[in-house]
Amino acid sequence: MNEFHDKLASTLPGRLAILCDEHGPDVGLRDKQLGIWQEISWQRYFQRVETTGRMLWELGVRQGDRVAILSDNRPEWLYADLGTQGIGAQAVGIYQTNPESDVAYVLAHSQSRVLFCEDQEQVDKALAVTHQTPHLEHIIVIDPRGTRDYQDARLMTWDSFLERGEALVSAEPGWFRQRLLEQDPAQPSMVVYTSGTTGEPKGAQLAANNVIEVSEAVRPLLGVGRQDALLSYLPLCHVAEKIFSLFLPLVSGAVVHFGESIDTVRDDLREVSPTVFLGVPRIWEKTHAQVTTRMQDSSWLKRTLFTFFLRRRLDQVRGTLVRSEDLEASASRSHGLKPWSRLMDFLGDQLVFRALQERLGLRRCRLPLSGAAPISADLLLWFHAIGVPVAEGYGMTESAGMSHVNPPGAIRMGSVGPAVPGTECRIADDGEVLMRGSHVFQGYLDDPEATRESIDEDGWLHTGDIGALDGEGYLRITGRKKEILITAGGKNLSPEKIENALKTSIYIREAVAIGDRRRFVSALIQVDYETTGKWAAQRAIPYTDYPDLAGRTEVRQLLDEEVRQANDLLAKVEQVRKFAILTRELHQDEGELTATQKVRRRVVLEKHSDMVEELYR
Repeated sequence: MNEFHDKLASTLPGRLAILCDEHGPDVGLRDKQLGIWQEISWQRYFQRVETTGRMLWELGVRQGDRVAILSDNRPEWLYADLGTQGIGAQAVGIYQTNPESDVAYVLAHSQSRVLFCEDQEQVDKALAVTHQTPHLEHIIVIDPRGTRDYQDARLMTWDSFLERGEALVSAEPGWFRQRLLEQDPAQPSMVVYTSGTTGEPKGAQLAANNVIEVSEAVRPLLGVGRQDALLSYLPLCHVAEKIFSLFLPLVSGAVVHFGESIDTVRDDLREVSPTVFLGVPRIWEKTHAQVTTRMQDSSWLKRTLFTFFLRRRLDQVRGTLVRSEDLEASASRSHGLKPWSRLMDFLGDQLVFRALQERLGLRRCRLPLSGAAPISADLLLWFHAIGVPVAEGYGMTESAGMSHVNPPGAIRMGSVGPAVPGTECRIADDGEVLMRGSHVFQGYLDDPEATRESIDEDGWLHTGDIGALDGEGYLRITGRKKEILITAGGKNLSPEKIENALKTSIYIREAVAIGDRRRFVSALIQVDYETTGKWAAQRAIPYTDYPDLAGRTEVRQLLDEEVRQANDLLAKVEQVRKFAILTRELHQDEGELTATQKVRRRVVLEKHSDMVEELYR
């Protein structure tokens, strides 16, 4: 019996089978439809995965084949992913925001035989690239509205797919569980494509043992268990969201919630009030900007109370976290303070911060995390001050998503934390961060040369990031190896540090630092249309659209002051001496942003080369 259990526990769909057996009637997922949260038990969850796996086998999918998913986050995403893994095939995620050309690239590169599409918009992309994807044999449409008259023989609705699969499961009730017992956890079970900031995305192959072993190491470190609630909203084809929608929930039994759409995230966050929440830096930046602008519009009393208590709390947390002391010391600081200070802490919580945390949906969040990109230390300080102790973590697609994290009660500002148990980390002679462990991926799909460049003969994964380790093993990331700016004066600078300093301004959406082989640092800046537009409206400054707003003299003067304040956070050699405001917003369709909204610096500088040269004339 133990051997049977251990075999199931070695794969993700096997972990789901265990949860079904041990906690079948309990809630495993919640899905919001038409404003109502629908509960899905672990038993129902497993049945859907079982049906999906059995029907994929019926369609001819076999060991090592690939099945692609092109959809927003929803339960069907998990059913398709786990059903694919359960029969020994590999699940491939495609960003739903991808244009046709990017969809064609992933489908062709992965040689996917089956594609799950969310709706008509995604089906149209697949049909438009038919000549590039002759291997694609079946397209399963989850929401078939608008596709009823389509004549393509490959199309099948999700309902008919399930109906046929359920009949097969009824005829052979133990078939899928037997497949689970036959799976090799060391074989690739999913292909996760990198964001492609410096070139075409690469398909990183992850095996069950990569993701389960790192999840088992992280779970006790973060204290994640069945009592936890998570909100799934970042793209599920990104490894960061897979950690919190697939890996950790199936290892811990935590409940995942799916909102109605990406547009309802704010409302969903308030309704779910998750205990564990991962935000990419842009989410935290936008939250900070929203709070700041709303406070500017609030009554004099609210604004005064917020400003007073925020400044007080900033002084307190800066005194602990900047010195790399425990967050626990910050959280319990009032015990050693005078009665007056304890009273002020209490009033600040009751009058300001409790209501703010509830409005943000983060009152219950004991584990707010930031990952996937660097974040400004000043922004982290601000969140700590309002009682949301955001901790940084670090990882790569190639390391199953998480290799370092600041543990609760031991957060060090500006650090991504120590290596999780089972991970070795060291710094190479040139400053590159290297790591080794059971979570390191199986290699890039059909790209042995890139795999050899990434993993050396001793098993060390070369991350491409530059960093440093302190005496207690906390890692600090200082930049990307390929993106270091070397000024004409020979100074090595991190563009990310400069850009993050600029983006502490609520009026700056994106910044691209320039300085390689240049006399000084400059930047291209994209204004935040929402917050800058609100600022302009308050001052009766007329504008029609983004280009008009960005071209206003008043906006230029506003950014002059914002850049000056950002420079105060930087060393003299890093400071931005000149900048230009982009006349349009950066866009994925132009190749300037990845599907994860990371800036492709090289493409931006090429497309706006005239503006760059003007800065140095």
